Amino acid sequence: MELRQLRYFVRVVEYGSMGRAAADLGVVTSALSQQISRLESELSTRLLQRTANGVRPTDAGLAFWRQAQLALRHVDDAAHAARHARLSGHVSVGMAPSTTGVLGLAFMRAMRERYPDVRLRMVESLSGHLATMLSARQIDLAILFQSGAARRFSATPLLDERLFAISSAQFEPMPGGKKVKLAQIAPLPLILPSGPHGLRSLLTTAFARVKCEPNIVAEIDGLAMLMDAVGGGLGVTIQPGAALARRDPSSFRALAISDAHMVRPNQLVSLSDDELSPAGLAARVVLADVARTLVARGEWAGATLAADTRPVPSQPLHDS
Repeated sequence: MELRQLRYFVRVVEYGSMGRAAADLGVVTSALSQQISRLESELSTRLLQRTANGVRPTDAGLAFWRQAQLALRHVDDAAHAARHARLSGHVSVGMAPSTTGVLGLAFMRAMRERYPDVRLRMVESLSGHLATMLSARQIDLAILFQSGAARRFSATPLLDERLFAISSAQFEPMPGGKKVKLAQIAPLPLILPSGPHGLRSLLTTAFARVKCEPNIVAEIDGLAMLMDAVGGGLGVTIQPGAALARRDPSSFRALAISDAHMVRPNQLVSLSDDELSPAGLAARVVLADVARTLVARGEWAGATLAADTRPVPSQPLHDS
């Protein structure tokens, strides 16, 4: 028995006509009649009797109608309570600077719309610092980039970001085309994050794989300053497309690096479900929804959804 069938039956009794009830419900008469027949079959009793002027309930139908009205009122009351219950509390969420550029504002807006009474604390920092804060229970959840041997949390593969070689639009040594090999980038003056940074670790491994020594001319850990240097024509950097989210794209060139493994995985990592507050659990769902929506709409440059987006409890994490 479905709630839809109860609503259909109650409306038919109220109107005394299959046709008028169908018009009010926005369904065709045959579909409405079919649902009533299924309901009668399930109850093994006749609920409606046809008359010259329409239909009227049988004695069994009248008794069922009274109880159906009561059941529907309870369902409507429950739905109203759920819609108007105000989730409150506070939650702390960490993102790397490149991530906040594309996801931060959209996530904050979604939280304000869905849970206006939840106090949101946003922390922008390097992925490794965020992992340390998560370990210390200073934040509730974060988007992190690498896994390794550290504390155990709940982690969900969220998305993968293609890496790009990025320069100013006027940087002449930059190769032409839309894609580039890592070996073509290695001789150029590179401006990269420093050693402890997760992205730098990924790039070090990638350069070693193609047997190239990168020409690193500067190391800058702050994304804003790094992109200022690149925009000023001082060199080329390697970053995900999200690094340009706060920049004028016409002032830069971004070439997708076609080598295998030039992808940065993003995981949504949180304290365990037992430790997360209701506000934290809600924020985790909203954050995943917003991120996946941005990717699906093509608003997250170079990002694709992870193949497996199921939560992975007790996933070890590494500072990156």
